[in-house]
Amino acid sequence: MGEMRVEQRQDGENRQNAIISGVIWKQLLLFALPLLIGNLFQQLYNTVDSVIVGNYVGKNALAAVGSSMSIINMLIGFFLGLSTGAGVIISQYYGADAKKELHDAVHTTIAMILISGVFLTFCGILFTPAILRMMGTPAEVMELSVRYLKIYFAGILSLMIYNMGAGILRAIGDSKRPLYYLIASSLVNVALDLIFVVCFKMGVAGVAYATIIAQTVSAVLIIIRLIRTTESYHLILRDLKIHKIYLLKILRVGLPAGLQQSIIAFSNVIVQSKINGFGAAAMAGCGAYTKVDAFVILPFMSLSLAGTTFVGQNIGARRYDRVRKTARASFIITLIITLTLSVLVYLFGPVILRIFTKEQDVIHYGSYMLKTLAPFYLFVAFANVCSGIIRGSGQTVIPMLIMVGTMCVVRVVWLTVMTPIMQDIMVVFLGYIITWVLCAALMLAYYLLGSWLTRYEKPQPR
Repeated sequence: MGEMRVEQRQDGENRQNAIISGVIWKQLLLFALPLLIGNLFQQLYNTVDSVIVGNYVGKNALAAVGSSMSIINMLIGFFLGLSTGAGVIISQYYGADAKKELHDAVHTTIAMILISGVFLTFCGILFTPAILRMMGTPAEVMELSVRYLKIYFAGILSLMIYNMGAGILRAIGDSKRPLYYLIASSLVNVALDLIFVVCFKMGVAGVAYATIIAQTVSAVLIIIRLIRTTESYHLILRDLKIHKIYLLKILRVGLPAGLQQSIIAFSNVIVQSKINGFGAAAMAGCGAYTKVDAFVILPFMSLSLAGTTFVGQNIGARRYDRVRKTARASFIITLIITLTLSVLVYLFGPVILRIFTKEQDVIHYGSYMLKTLAPFYLFVAFANVCSGIIRGSGQTVIPMLIMVGTMCVVRVVWLTVMTPIMQDIMVVFLGYIITWVLCAALMLAYYLLGSWLTRYEKPQPR
């Protein structure tokens, strides 16, 4: 990708679909809604884990599960970013009705994620104790955190297969089947959590086993769908192969996105290490809040994914007018939804936190974080939706630099300089606010002034 142009195929009749021909705001919502519901169920994995361990195991177990997620997100963020690159390539080939290229791109994508997943499993299991020590994990939480993470990484290949397979289906405009598979796996996760933790008293190991079994269910379902479909993205196992040309295109788009996600996740590991310094109650309280926060960000993350698919397919079909209309519709919908959720979270968030724990010191830290951050969600929402729109054009380097520069570099510098001065957990919360505002401002400037779309709109020499 990068400067690659997707040419319209002349060997077959171009398909008409709602993404390149329907009413944009309506189709955007219809496409994003299954993504949102699916993401809600996916978020249930860790939320149910936290609720059950917080109520049936204890504060240290809740802290272990909550703090572990920053490590998991850091290590898998890179490979999930690659799925973004694959999705952009696949959506543009699908929009252009380029069947041969689509077939090879899909099989390169699956082969790549299988190899990457084995590598990540090995690294995760091997380096978990060292990473937890680097984060300054308290001694009373260390053993539980190591146990949870090692089991989680043993089954992480299933998570990666599902997310890549779901990315392929979303790229061709199918956001419903990934939702159905997530619902099934989420129900499995909840049932196994209750059986392993409440009945068998397996503690954090129980929630980890429940999660990887449920993830395996979703991975198997997505692979079966890709194998059984008769469409041009049909998966043929004997055709699994790394095609260098498509791998390079995927990496050109996905590598910046992967670096962005993993580096930002790494900065969150540093943030978590600062929170760890305030003790187990702060770890548990902020960990519980992040579960609430994760549900709030789902609508605009779903709109960002939808925007990437819409832009990719419309560029493939040369419907450049619809690209800008997609962006405007995404911004308006994001504004309405995010403002509404911010108010609801600010008012009712402290009540929701009591679902996770009844310990007052834990609720204090969670409420403190919630009240501070809720009024500023609009900035991070805009930044992510804008990034998704630009990413759909195949331009991922500038959005990566903006997000990494603000949400990683600026945030880490802020924490490093200000933590010794303020010596209050508020310094962590202010780090989020400052970087959200700065990121939104820079992303808007690039959206308005950058060449992310004009390079396609210019007449090309024949």
